[in-house]
Amino acid sequence: MASTSQPPRGKGTCKKIFWAVFPHACFILSLVIYAFLGALMFSHIEGNRKVNLSEEYRKFLQNLWYISRNLSDNMTENEELFKEKIHALLSTVERDWFVNPKDIWTFFGSLFFCCTVFTTVGYGNTYPVTRIGKYLCMLYALFGIPLMFLVLTDMGDILATVLSKCYNEFRKLQSKILASKFCSGSTCNKGDELKSRGQSKVVVNEPMTIMEVLKSQAGVKKKPTKYRNVEIFEMLIARENEHTKPARNKSIERWSSCPELTRAKTVSRVIENFDKIGKQLEKLDVPIVLMVLVIFVYISCAAAILPNWETRLDFQEAFYFCFITLTTIGFGDTQLEHPKFFLFFSLYIIIGMEIVFIAFKLGQDRLIGLYKKVISFCGEKKMPSKKVYPK
Repeated sequence: MASTSQPPRGKGTCKKIFWAVFPHACFILSLVIYAFLGALMFSHIEGNRKVNLSEEYRKFLQNLWYISRNLSDNMTENEELFKEKIHALLSTVERDWFVNPKDIWTFFGSLFFCCTVFTTVGYGNTYPVTRIGKYLCMLYALFGIPLMFLVLTDMGDILATVLSKCYNEFRKLQSKILASKFCSGSTCNKGDELKSRGQSKVVVNEPMTIMEVLKSQAGVKKKPTKYRNVEIFEMLIARENEHTKPARNKSIERWSSCPELTRAKTVSRVIENFDKIGKQLEKLDVPIVLMVLVIFVYISCAAAILPNWETRLDFQEAFYFCFITLTTIGFGDTQLEHPKFFLFFSLYIIIGMEIVFIAFKLGQDRLIGLYKKVISFCGEKKMPSKKVYPK
C-alpha cells in the first residue's frame, strides 16, 4: 500500500481558528484604516486653510470698541443696557476669528472628528469650514456609516453569543440550586419508587443486534454451524471495512492529490461566515432588565475613569457625556479638553454602542409583542359571541 501523508492536527486547528476570526478582524481593520485615512485627509485640508478676516469681524471690533467707549463710570444705571448690547454682539461671534485651524485640526483632532462622523454622534464642536471639506465630509460619511454599522452587527453576534451563554449558564445554575433546595430525601425516594414502578410495567422492545439479524436470515440458517459462523464473521468484517476504510481514504486522497478542493472548501467556509453575520443577534432572547443593568454598569465604569484627565467633569457629568455618546445623540454641550485621550476608548465606544443597540433591539421586540397582544385582545373582545339555537 502506498503511504499517504496526513496534515498535522495543530496546523489544521490553527487554520480553522484563523478563518473563523478572519471576517471579524477584516471588518475592524477596515474601519481603523478608514478612520486613519480620513484623519490624514481632513487634517491636511482643514488644517492648512487660510483664515481671511471678513467684514463681519471688523464690524464686531468696531461695535465692541464703541460699547466700551460709551460705557459710563456709573455701572449700575446702564447695567441692563450694557448686558443686552454685549449679548447681541457676542451672538455674532464666529469661532474661526480667534482660533488657529492647525490647533484644532491636528491628526488626533481629525481622528476624533472622523469617529464622530461615522458613529453618527456629531458633537458639533468640530466641523469643516471649507467647501471641499464639506463635500468630502458628506462623501466620507456616505461610506463610513454603513461600514460602522457592519462592524456593529458583526460584534453584535459575538456579544449576543456571550450574553446568551452566560444567561443560559446562570439559568442552569439557578435551576440546580432550586432543585437541591426543594428536593428532600423523602420526596426523592418517592420519585425513585414511582419511576421503578413505571419501568416495571412498560415493556421496551430493543432493536436487534447485527448477529441476531444475520442469524434470522434464511440463507444463513440452512448452512451448518461451522460454515455459518465463518460467513457471519466475514460479513461483519466486510461491513466494518465498508464503514471505515473508504471515508478515511477519500479524505486523505482529497487532501494529498487535490489541494484545490481544500482551498475551495476553505473559501466556502469563509463565505459562510460572512453570510452568518447578524444571525446570532436575531436569536438573542434575554430579559430587558438584564440589558439595562449591563448598560448602567458599562457607563458607570467609563464615568469613573473619564474625570481622571477631564478634570472639569465629575461622575454625573461624565455619566451624562458617555450616555449621550453611546446613544449617538451628541448634543455637543459637553466638550472634552483632551479628545486624543478619549480616542483610546474607541473600542469602548464601539462595544458600548453595540450593547445599547442590542438593548434597543430587545426593547423593540418587546414592544412589537405587546402591540400584538393588545390587538389580539381587542379583537377577541369585539368579536360577537356565537349563539347556539336549539333544534
